[in-house]
Amino acid sequence: MKQLRLSRLAVLLAAIGFCAVPELTNIAGNVVYAQEAMRPEIGKAVQAAGDLFKAKKYKEALAKLHDTDSVSGKTMNESFTIERMRAAIASAAGDNDTVIRSYETIIAANKLPAGEQIKYIQGLASAYYKAGNYAKTVQWVTRYFSDGGNDPAMRLFLIQSLYMSGDYARTMKEVKADLASEEKSGRTPSETSLQLYANAALKQNDKATYVAAIEKLLVFYPKKDYWLDLLGRIQSKPGYSERLSLDLDRLKLALGQITRTGDFMEMSQLSLQAGYPAEAIKIIDQGYKAGALGTGTDAARHQRLRDLANKNLAESKANAAANEAEANQSKDGNASVTLGYAYVTAGQFDKGLSLIDQGMTKGSLKRPDDAKLLQGISLLQAGKKANAIKVLKTVQGTDGTADLARYWIIYANQSGK
Repeated sequence: MKQLRLSRLAVLLAAIGFCAVPELTNIAGNVVYAQEAMRPEIGKAVQAAGDLFKAKKYKEALAKLHDTDSVSGKTMNESFTIERMRAAIASAAGDNDTVIRSYETIIAANKLPAGEQIKYIQGLASAYYKAGNYAKTVQWVTRYFSDGGNDPAMRLFLIQSLYMSGDYARTMKEVKADLASEEKSGRTPSETSLQLYANAALKQNDKATYVAAIEKLLVFYPKKDYWLDLLGRIQSKPGYSERLSLDLDRLKLALGQITRTGDFMEMSQLSLQAGYPAEAIKIIDQGYKAGALGTGTDAARHQRLRDLANKNLAESKANAAANEAEANQSKDGNASVTLGYAYVTAGQFDKGLSLIDQGMTKGSLKRPDDAKLLQGISLLQAGKKANAIKVLKTVQGTDGTADLARYWIIYANQSGK
């Protein structure tokens, strides 16, 4: 199974203010330290570091603060002030290791108001992520929430970190909880969360959950790659019936996934075999328009297929009355459904839908879910989207029919038809 490419982390980190240092009131610049007295050798070093910080001479500023490390017996206030200054300078200088050490000292001192303390906890989580220490990231994001943090972007940061740390089970658990909450409140889940959910399932070889995640991605973030992934794996699902190949191709055609010469040839031949010459002609015509048919060494073969489709359509029109009479006399509805769809593909929607309804009413269908799927597709082609979705929602077959019905519903909701 192929892993999804996650949305850019930079967007996430920007959203939470990566390694952002809270406003350092009374720290940098010309400062009067009024809360508690500091010894001159420390106060002067801090003041000089502040001046260098303002001048953006970060390396020199950090070196100046380093001079205070050799001063013994520092008070809590002195150590706290030094570390706040060091954190600000290190953050500006991109010295992530120093940021981590200073943030931890500042947080452990517990001298800041709750609102400012929580910002340092948030910044520390970001710094650990940058360092690649995902277990520590999870620890500090968890602390962020337990201490009252409420930035929703941090939820995504937590899930990203869980995934990167290899805790796929908890990743899925956290995303599942978010999805339930978002569904209840009517909010749209983030694409990155759903990607993480899918990839975590992939890592645990949970194919059912992976597919469910891709379906949700398609609902909220319809993209070609998600469709290709989803439709590319349906045929390998246990219990899938190959008789649904034409139904699957119809969806692929609607999505623009039938592009190769062989695909156009195979689909049109399947359609002819099923008794839908008008549909086959549309497929062939689309192949010619795309340049996939009518060229190359097999151009004559493509023309023979087109001629055959036109011949079958002419015969179908000539035998229309007899075919309808036969369908009407049949004790089951199979012939009516097949004939009805043939009319739908020929653009005779009212007549075709009426025959399909007649067949559904008769019942005794060989494969009721196949018939419902075809009815739903017919209604969608006729522009009756609401009715189409209503019918498709009743398809319950475990052989791939219910899956295709769901995918047609997703397509219908996206296509605007």
